[in-house]
Amino acid sequence: MLGKSYLTKQASLLLEFARTTSDSDLSAKLISKAADLKSQADPLPDKDQGPKAPDVSPDEPAGS
Repeated sequence: MLGKSYLTKQASLLLEFARTTSDSDLSAKLISKAADLKSQADPLPDKDQGPKAPDVSPDEPAGS
């Protein structure tokens, strides 16, 4: 599954490309795709909530 930051970055790049093109049809398609990516990213958590590595203990400070 793609993460929220990846989807948000891709949407931002599509919007940047849409602003730079003089082709109005292409610009509209890029904006539409950016909106699709944004709608996919919105329900995702802001941070990676994936499982931690098996050797990481939440009770021990780093470097112990």
